[in-house]
Amino acid sequence: MPAFATLTVLVAVAAAVFLTACSPAGAQQGDAKAAPPTPVSVLTLQPQRVALSTELAGRTVATQTAEVRPQVSGIVKARAFTEGSDVKAGQLLYQIDPASYQAALDSAKAALAKAEANATTARLKAGRYDELAGIDAVSKQLRDDARAALQQAQADVAAATAAVRTAQIDLDRTRVSAPIAGRIGRSAVTPGALVTANQAGAMATLQQLDPIYVDVTQTSAELLRLQRQLADGTLQRDAAGQARVKLLLEDGTTYALDGQLQFSELQVDPASGSVTLRAKFPNPKRQLLPGMYVRAQVQSGVQAQGLLVPQAAVSRDAKGNATAMVVGKDGKAEPRVLQTGAVVMGQWLVTAGLAAGDQLIVDGLQRLRPGAPVQAAPAQPATAQIAASAAQAR
Repeated sequence: MPAFATLTVLVAVAAAVFLTACSPAGAQQGDAKAAPPTPVSVLTLQPQRVALSTELAGRTVATQTAEVRPQVSGIVKARAFTEGSDVKAGQLLYQIDPASYQAALDSAKAALAKAEANATTARLKAGRYDELAGIDAVSKQLRDDARAALQQAQADVAAATAAVRTAQIDLDRTRVSAPIAGRIGRSAVTPGALVTANQAGAMATLQQLDPIYVDVTQTSAELLRLQRQLADGTLQRDAAGQARVKLLLEDGTTYALDGQLQFSELQVDPASGSVTLRAKFPNPKRQLLPGMYVRAQVQSGVQAQGLLVPQAAVSRDAKGNATAMVVGKDGKAEPRVLQTGAVVMGQWLVTAGLAAGDQLIVDGLQRLRPGAPVQAAPAQPATAQIAASAAQAR
């Protein structure tokens, strides 16, 4: 009996040890089978009309620039404008001493009066000689001399008239007026300064700022790519047929008014391999000044069936490829390799790897592995916008 009891105890202990060893593995296996799906937020992709734009660096340029120079010589008597103010076309800017030019005009008028008097005498004399020659009272030679004297007197009148006109022009030019409307800069001369006709240095500079031009450069390769996309129908022109342009200022803010693309250069700069584009912007508040560095967003075309994906839902693999997670048909996380294009409103424009109707996982990616079961719930309407804003802030 003692031996039998001992054997019974050993069997019981062995069974207990076996059960103790097997129970954790079985429990873990049961737990693994019973693991709940990972909750994720998904965005169902829908194609939409996407306006594509290219961001290019550029400078602002005045639409018109005029350097004010004197056309007559003399002493500046007065300056009639405020530096930095807006002036109208024809407005008086400077007054040059007109005394000598007024005297020259008076002299020219006197010479004209003398020439007109001589012409009157010559005309009367020629008329009398014509009558006398008709009755053979004077010779034809005298009549011809009288006619020649009349023509010479008339020529003297024409020359004196031209001299009066020239003197009047010189006198008018003592009033230096604005050739265009615009904003005038600082004055290079003060009253009492001597200026000479057509001098090298400008007295002041006028610039028309409303509207204003923005000149940007685009690589010829990018221009060719856009032309190919327009030709094969991938991109389409806007219904208006004119490319709209938005402007980002030096401090990062967006200019309130849109511009229009005016033209592009007809040749490529061989040094930089780029083409210059010019856009025109309204500038009623004179916020844009010539020479400012800006970034222009030039509308390049419209993609009718574009897929936009939040940047936060796209990551990079070890090879640098863009990847994203979608919910597969079996309800498990499925990785996709993407081809991305431009960034539009903080979102990637996907050209390959995704299709309309795919459920893109946009939230819960941190704890997700490929092939893991997921419990998909529609993303909140603001989720994609928040992700796009965060991407833009970075």
